[in-house]
Amino acid sequence: MMLVTFSAFVPTTTAALCAAGASCAGTAGTWGLSSQAVAFVGLYLVAIGCGGVRSSLLPFGAEQFDDDSPADREGKASFFSWFYLCVSFGPIISGVFLVWIQQNVSWGLGFGIATACIALAFAAFMLATPMYKRRMPAGTPLKSLCQVVAAACKKISVKVPAEAGHLYEVSDKIDSPQPRIAHTSDFKFLDKAAIVTESDMEERPEAATSWKLCTVTQVEELKILLRLLPVWITSVIVSSAFSQMNTTFVQQGSAMEMTVLSVPVPAASLASFEVICVMTWVLLYNKVIVPALRSFSSSGDGEPSQLQRMGAGRLLMALTMAVAALVEMKRLDSAARGEEISISWQLPQYFFLAGGEVFCYIAQLEFFFGEAPDTMNSMCTSLALLAIALGSYMSSFIYAIVEAFTATGDSPGWISDDLNKGHLDYFFWAMAAMCTLNFVVYSGIVKNYRLKTVIS
Repeated sequence: MMLVTFSAFVPTTTAALCAAGASCAGTAGTWGLSSQAVAFVGLYLVAIGCGGVRSSLLPFGAEQFDDDSPADREGKASFFSWFYLCVSFGPIISGVFLVWIQQNVSWGLGFGIATACIALAFAAFMLATPMYKRRMPAGTPLKSLCQVVAAACKKISVKVPAEAGHLYEVSDKIDSPQPRIAHTSDFKFLDKAAIVTESDMEERPEAATSWKLCTVTQVEELKILLRLLPVWITSVIVSSAFSQMNTTFVQQGSAMEMTVLSVPVPAASLASFEVICVMTWVLLYNKVIVPALRSFSSSGDGEPSQLQRMGAGRLLMALTMAVAALVEMKRLDSAARGEEISISWQLPQYFFLAGGEVFCYIAQLEFFFGEAPDTMNSMCTSLALLAIALGSYMSSFIYAIVEAFTATGDSPGWISDDLNKGHLDYFFWAMAAMCTLNFVVYSGIVKNYRLKTVIS
């Protein structure tokens, strides 16, 4: 951010020197290129920094809670919601306050305020460091996963014993820094990695694992990742629908009368309304929905599971696309009569989109963190966030397919620069169908999903 801020002041400095009568021959292009290079270097550093912070900050915060304490367990569940709420609140500040400063006062000042905020956050983080619970790094988890695959392949001809108790596991008498994970019956081939052979008995790897023999816990860690993979793939499809907020939704809004109650509202500004809806959904879930479900439950624990919440989010995404399609049909009908409808017709689809975001992404972060082995919390959290990025790429791929199959020499296709000549409603209906099919597939995947069981 310091580089980005500096790049905003470089052209101004050059202009001031030229105005003062200094020789500027051949320097304007050089300074412009230099400021652009500095800006791009800064932006890529921001991207790398965001990747590190977002993948690590969430598991680090969740580790501050003690799972053995009922109060901490409840606080940990709320932590994920409030964390996502704070992350969502940032775009309101930057998208409204900082953007106004950049457009009306100075780009450098806007970037400078953001840089100062990061400096304050860094200082607060460093000052609070002695208060945190910190777990020392124990090496890369990828090595452990590769050991399981290698050991299973080496024993491909060995038969898996009928009793799981015959598989190798670290003895309770050995002080192991990691909790043990209970054995599961799926992916039986990987169990071969924990079969103890005569050569393994000679080496006696009691205190450490090897490339020939792995513990049941190691094997189960790989099984957990394999079980998470199908769930993760369905979340990529959800993210492709969510990315419409910054693409086709803006295009749709730009073809409407951009006023709400006689107040001019740019189409892109409705993204801030969606963030407000996210905050509303979080508060509704924690303060209204969960207490209501608990009051109807006989056991007093009626809160939906993380898998159920992710399923509800997938349904809300399908509903969002259907509502967008109905709005587009209304807009096309009005355009055929030479009329424009207000952009306020888009508000319901943004509201349902926010609900899908809250139920999908908050529960997904919580679920991936809870299911992840202790050595892979950051990695699994990164996977959950990576689904959002891949959803944007998938959305671009879908646009290319739609254009290839719908555009002809005389027709621009469903998605046209002039929406009145296209059929964006057909595209939204197709996305709604894809999201509905994704929900059906997801329901089949999680129907018999085996949750991780930790042995005390």
